[in-house]
Amino acid sequence: MGRGSQQTDHGEPDSGKTKGVYTWEEVQRHSSKNDKWLVIDRKVYNITQWAKRHPGGFRVISHYAGEDATEAFTAFHPDSKFVQKFLKPLLLGELAATEPSQDQDKNAAIVQDFETLRARVEKKGLLRSQPLFFFLHLGHILLLEGIAWFILSTWGTGWILTLLCSVLLATAQSQAGWLQHDFGHLSVFKRSRWNHAVHKFVIGHLKGASANWWNHRHFQHHAKPNIVTKDPDINTLDTFVLGQTLPVEYGIKKIKHMPYNRQHQYFFLLGPPLLIPVFYNFNIMYTMISRRYWVDLAWSMTYYLRYFSCYIPLYGVFGSLALFFFVRFLESHWFVWVTQMNHIPMDIDHEKRKDWLTMQLQSTCNIEQSFFNDWFSGHLNFQIEHHLFPTMPRHNYHLVAPQVRELCEKHGIPYQVKTLWRGFADIVTSLKSSGDLWLDAYLHK
Repeated sequence: MGRGSQQTDHGEPDSGKTKGVYTWEEVQRHSSKNDKWLVIDRKVYNITQWAKRHPGGFRVISHYAGEDATEAFTAFHPDSKFVQKFLKPLLLGELAATEPSQDQDKNAAIVQDFETLRARVEKKGLLRSQPLFFFLHLGHILLLEGIAWFILSTWGTGWILTLLCSVLLATAQSQAGWLQHDFGHLSVFKRSRWNHAVHKFVIGHLKGASANWWNHRHFQHHAKPNIVTKDPDINTLDTFVLGQTLPVEYGIKKIKHMPYNRQHQYFFLLGPPLLIPVFYNFNIMYTMISRRYWVDLAWSMTYYLRYFSCYIPLYGVFGSLALFFFVRFLESHWFVWVTQMNHIPMDIDHEKRKDWLTMQLQSTCNIEQSFFNDWFSGHLNFQIEHHLFPTMPRHNYHLVAPQVRELCEKHGIPYQVKTLWRGFADIVTSLKSSGDLWLDAYLHK
């Protein structure tokens, strides 16, 4: 235990005692399920009990147990002064003066340069949004939904009109997905509670999903992108093996839940068609009920009430259900191809505790900018900038991109930009490459 540190029997800091001085070795020993410390701005905090109450979910903060969480804390908390009141009771002490600011796996020069870039970004106002941009985006979503219903109610429900309206509804759902993403990242309003309130409306009333489910899942992805066991977006439930490390590990252990050497082929049958209509639909409902997210459940029910009240009179119960799942089927293809083109082809590995810039650049890439690409992907074609500055409003990504590229060039970090079609193709190529690695290890090691 550090010099001068004192704790209660339950591992919580005793605020009436002298704060301690700690080494990185001591901090890193506290990274288990029931004993978690982390460092923010050289201050050492015991988050063991607080993790259960963390608004972003207990997993995302627990992923930094035993580590320096300064960069992640800064990225996720635009109003750091407000958050400090929650941190104060958790304070154990600070790092010893002889200890470096970051643990030894992080490049101090990169950390310092990125901190300087962030300060410059804040000074230029690039973290401030234009709310009109997002409300115009909301307007075009509502317009698409209104046109779809108007066409069917006016001209009938023939196959051609049904197909047309399915495309309009799937487009509205996809665009609503990008919009809820903006509010979920607190990138629209200055006050967090306003973002949270509108987020529940957009993801609940417009999509029938759960804000808490999304927050607790998505923030893990941002905190530890493409890190095995920490990023839920690469947890494929043994259906696929991703990257270069995991396939070899599965092969050596003779794990064969699926014929992984064929995963680039069955991806077209299991990935894009089924993720939203099957896995997400079930997982969201199960999570809301099992974790008692009653407010989220109520918001999601308003979506289903609105949808079925509009379409049961036109199609009947069975027909409206068929239309619902067909729209989800179309949306799922859109969602999977857009979200995975930035990550699956990139580095996927176990925890290496890299600095924020390096970690994000190794796991993300960009897609070329164009009006269509921006709209089609919800500006997630600027995935690098979004991951580096998760609270930045998306209409500012293109303004910071040249500065990010310059910083990457300075430190020799690859900054990848692809065409949209190259991004799609690389998903399949990387799946095939990973499958081949698995087969080689499975047969020969």
